[in-house]
Formats: sequence, C-alpha cells, structure tokens
Amino acid sequence: MIDIQDITGIVLAGGRGSRMGGVDKGMQNFNGAPLALHTLLRLQMQVGSVMINANRNLAAYEAFGVPVWPDTLSDYAGPLAGFLTGLERCETPYLLTVPCDTPLFPLDLAARLAEAMAREGAEIAMAAGHDSADTPGTESAVRTQPVFCLLRMELLESLVAFTQGGGRKIDAWTALHKTVVVPFDRADDARAFFNANTLAELHALEGA
Repeated sequence: MIDIQDITGIVLAGGRGSRMGGVDKGMQNFNGAPLALHTLLRLQMQVGSVMINANRNLAAYEAFGVPVWPDTLSDYAGPLAGFLTGLERCETPYLLTVPCDTPLFPLDLAARLAEAMAREGAEIAMAAGHDSADTPGTESAVRTQPVFCLLRMELLESLVAFTQGGGRKIDAWTALHKTVVVPFDRADDARAFFNANTLAELHALEGA
C-alpha cells in the first residue's frame, strides 16, 4: 500500500503553448482562474505535497504558493523534461505527473495509480482514458495518457541517461520499465483527460 503522503505531485506547465499561439497555457483563464491553478488545486487534494514545472512567468506561478522549478534540460525538451525536474526535486518516494491543460482529471487519479503500482509491483503506473469529449451516442477510444504517470524515485538515474542520450518520447522511456496501465472509463467523466490545446478547445471545455 502506498500512502498519499509519500507522493509528490507536479503540474507540468513548462511547454511552449505553440498550438495556442505561443501563450503560456497554464496562465490562460479557465472559469475565472488560471488553468494551472485549477489543475494544482485538484492535484493538491490527492497527494502529500505539490510543485509546478514552468519555464516562464515564474513569479505568477510562485504566487500559487508552491515551489516552482524550471526545466533542467534546455530548449523546451517536452514533458520528459518536467518528469526529470520533478524527480530531481522530489523528496518523497513517488512522483505523480499531471499536465496543466487537463483540469478535469479524475479526483481518484493518485489513489488508483498507487493501488495498481503496489498490486503489480510496477515502477510506473500510467493512466488510460478518453482524451476527447464524447459526442452523444458515440464511444471514443480509451488511450494511454503518458503525461499522467506515477513514478518511483529510483527512476531518476534511468531518465537522466535516457534524456542525455537524446530521448524525448515518454512512451519510449516508460517501455524500458515495468509499467502498469490503469484504465479510467465507464463510470468516469468522459472529459477527464480532455486536454485543451487551443483557446477554442479551452472555451469549449469551459462551456461544458
């Protein structure tokens, strides 16, 4: 059994926001507050401590009241750079990663990933779920959601080696380790893993 106090959560807000026209995605307004703040508050309920990975507007993120760490890899190396930053700064045995642009992720995300990791003796637990809002009467596919991962701290050395070798794809790295995929479907909110990549998608999610 994994105690939630042994899990540190990290909000990944270090991207370029290129599909949003280069804006800082985590700072975009969502129901009256920055998108990343919604994500942070949802994560805070599920873990022992939290931090944010961001590469700009650091003072604005620090105003949320939690530690903020930029990528240790240069050149916006993608979500794995945030994983690496989190593992380097984490002071607990486990790290839970969530992106800043998916504000409706399940409220039992940490608990279900932790249960599966403990049950399977895995090094990584990865969520799988619907990644777009279902059109009524249709069923969208349940896909792995690699940015939603529970990681053991011992993976730091592996990730350092992988990224130093030029690796940037999450699934290429997780494939090197015992990974359990945890499905979130049926009773779960179909929008739980809907990530807003454009301002139009963000407004649509807000309206929903």
